[in-house]
Formats: sequence, structure tokens, C-alpha cells
Amino acid sequence: MTELSKKGLRGEVSVLRLYLLRGGYLLIVVGLGMTVWPDAINRSGSWELMEGVVQCMLLAFWALCVLGLRYPLQLLPMLIWEMAWKTVWLIIVALPIWTSGRMNDSTMDTVSACLLVVVFPFVVPWRYVFANYVKKHGDRWV
Repeated sequence: MTELSKKGLRGEVSVLRLYLLRGGYLLIVVGLGMTVWPDAINRSGSWELMEGVVQCMLLAFWALCVLGLRYPLQLLPMLIWEMAWKTVWLIIVALPIWTSGRMNDSTMDTVSACLLVVVFPFVVPWRYVFANYVKKHGDRWV
């Protein structure tokens, strides 16, 4: 491993930032653990198609966030994906519903859950993300 790659992997990210990242993963693990796992374990009958897709994706996301507790930098794309989809959903779906006055309790519950995304920009080590996902040369194609 070259000196530059060692610095890019660990040198730029402080121990405090690693603990903040782990705190972000822990927030997801506990939150989803309290909401998704009881539904998965106690459900009676079968889920409708899209509900089943969503629940299975959330369970897989939960499992990857458990890994993020141990490997916070390697699982950073999971947090970035979480921030991206929630931000897009809030802008493209929730905002038009809210501005048209059609907000109901179900939509508001989802909005509340998605607004937790405001925590993650503060725990993500953005210099590391820029150095390793934007500035760094990509893998070869052939």
C-alpha cells in the first residue's frame, strides 16, 4: 500500500469522526431494529408485493449498517445512498404533496422518518469522500 493510499484510508479521518460515523450507523441499527425487525418477525400472512420489497430492502440495509459499526469508512456509500434517496424523495415526492395541501398522517410519518437524514451530513467525513470517491482515479475498465 502506498503512503498516499494509507493516508487516504485512515490519515484524514480522526478517531472522533470514526466514532461519529459509528454513531450514525448505530442510530440506523437501533431505529430500524425497533421498527423493521418486529414487523418481520411477528407478521402474519404474506406482505403485498411492494411492502415486501421495501421491508426486505430495509432489512438488508440494517444488516449492512451493522457492518458499518465495525467498518465505518468501507460502508460510507451506504450512508451516502441513504442521504441521497431521502433527499430526493423529500424534494420530488413530499414537497409537492405538502405544497398542494394533500399531506396526510401516513405521508407525514414518512417525512418525519426521512428528516432524520439531516444528522448524516455532520458525521460524514467529506474530505475523505472527496479524496476517495471524486478525486481518486477510478478502477480501469479493461
